[in-house]
Order: sequence, then C-alpha cells, then structure tokens
Amino acid sequence: MSGMTEVSSLTGRLLVATPALADPNFDRAVVLLLDHDEKGSLGVVLNRPTPVDVGDILEGWARLAGEPGVVFQGGPVSLDSALGVAVVPGQAAGEAAPPGWRRVHGAIGLVDLEAPPERLASVLGSLRIFAGYAGWGPGQLEDELVDGAWYVVESEPGDVSSPSPERLWREVLRRQRGELAMVATYPDDPSLN
Repeated sequence: MSGMTEVSSLTGRLLVATPALADPNFDRAVVLLLDHDEKGSLGVVLNRPTPVDVGDILEGWARLAGEPGVVFQGGPVSLDSALGVAVVPGQAAGEAAPPGWRRVHGAIGLVDLEAPPERLASVLGSLRIFAGYAGWGPGQLEDELVDGAWYVVESEPGDVSSPSPERLWREVLRRQRGELAMVATYPDDPSLN
C-alpha cells in the first residue's frame, strides 16, 4: 500500500449537506466535526432537535442547556449514548481548560457528562446535548467531499447553540461568500409541502 496522504484536519469546521446529498440521515444537515484525522471522522448534526427534554435523561444538565432545551439527534450512530457540546466564552488557546470540558476547536468543546454540572455552571456559555453522532471511517469523508456531498465551512460558536436549529442550514450558507450564499435559497423538496 502506498503512503497515506496526510489528512488536513477539518476538526471544528462545519459540514453542510449539499442539495445533492441523497442520504436521508443527512438531508439539509449541518454537522460540527469534533474529530477528523487519518483514522476517520466524528461529528454531531446541529440541526436535528428531538421532542425529548434534556431534563428527562440528564436532569442535572437541563438548566445549563440552551434553548430549545431538548436533546438533539447527533447522528445515526450510538443513539443510546449522549454527548455534550459546550461553548466556553473567552477560552484562549493556551489557557487550561476548565475541569470536565475538553477543547475541540476555539471556544467549542466536549463536556464530561459524568462530571457534576455545578463544576461547569459558572463557565459554560451554552450547552447542547446530543444523542448519537455521525461517524466516517478512514478516507470515507474525503470520498464524500470529492463526490460533492458536503460544503466545508468555518463554524462560529453560535452555531452550536442556535435557538432556531430549523433555520441553521440556510443561515450557515447565507453567511458564506459567492455561490454558497445562493444555495441557501435552494427550494425545499416540493413533495414535502
């Protein structure tokens, strides 16, 4: 086997489903990549709220969860596991992360949901709880990118806690330059009206 080409990490970026992406799990999805390297990729879908209140499954974390205070479906893998993604404002790159929070990118990080919520209450800017995640094996995401399934764009801390997740796909595209901003006007599937 020839040498692996080095994967430039997309950790912390957003994958925005293109209208061409056929997989119903990811129709109009906005995925925050939490990990991306030669071993594969892992992310959470930011715009799939469920009807389940955070308090129903993780009572202690409910008051720290942003609006809407529901669990989000992070992806089709491990739906019985929960991931907490939180923004810690003003978290400089060299600073020690608060206990119970692991930086992913910038001010965005993963929360240890086993830790006492009180420990993080004073530093968390926003928290979102996800059931499940999206995962790709080695090279799989790169293949999908080559096939035009995803746009890769910069994330903003507010994307994690968007109070209107149903508008996130259009909002993320609209803030891009050029052609991508035009995709935001792409009509919804007329068969769904």
